[in-house]
Amino acid sequence: MIAQATIQSIYRYPVKGLTPEPLDAVALTKGRPLPNDRAYAIENGPSGFDPADPKYFPKAYFLMLMRNERLAALRTRFDDDSRVLTVHHDGAEAARGNLETAEGRAAIEAFFASYSAGDLKGPPKVLSGGEHSFSDVAKKVVSIINLASVAALEDLVGQPVDPRRFRANLYVRGWPAWAEFDLLGKTLAIGDARLSVVKRIVRCAAVNVDPETGARDLNLPQTMMRALDHADCGIYAEVIADGRIAIGDAIAESEPALI
Repeated sequence: MIAQATIQSIYRYPVKGLTPEPLDAVALTKGRPLPNDRAYAIENGPSGFDPADPKYFPKAYFLMLMRNERLAALRTRFDDDSRVLTVHHDGAEAARGNLETAEGRAAIEAFFASYSAGDLKGPPKVLSGGEHSFSDVAKKVVSIINLASVAALEDLVGQPVDPRRFRANLYVRGWPAWAEFDLLGKTLAIGDARLSVVKRIVRCAAVNVDPETGARDLNLPQTMMRALDHADCGIYAEVIADGRIAIGDAIAESEPALI
């Protein structure tokens, strides 16, 4: 059995590629990601995405940090009740719009048409699809980062590595470095919630971008491949039993896995 860990922080990402939003607690639902996690994306040129029949599309069809690091210099906030996204740039409000109205989406699209002009393959378009999540993987998952593994990466590169580079939902403390990989196929218990660990996360160039400045200042995947013979950091898990989780909650391994 792996050592017990605790939740250090919880984040959601209402719009793919934009600002992470911290949460004190969240209700997990079987078969779903965090509520409003990657609920929206900004299409970068025609993708063929159909809101009436939403399906997984690779992230290359959207504005995203792997290629569009300037997104990290923005500060955005999404309000669940009003569905309004507010975008700040250089300390000032740059755009605001209700993502569920044509007028609101047009305001956000106009901002990105200008701000991301050099990255665009076509007109930017705000996309949503009901309960669809614009995740990097087709499964509806929760992403988990072991903070000890991030500390091990700091030792490899010889400088601080902001854990937010990995854009996880849950950041946990208490596991030894890389021990999260031993949890594949296992079930995690967090209060009443149960999560089945399904996949290691292969990191792309998005983690090279400083989440504060937007500078592409590291090459973590290459460093990991040289030192560790893999570029994985973090795990994906599927929610298999509902439950509320909060910062400070214990995470324990539960066997056998509840499928």
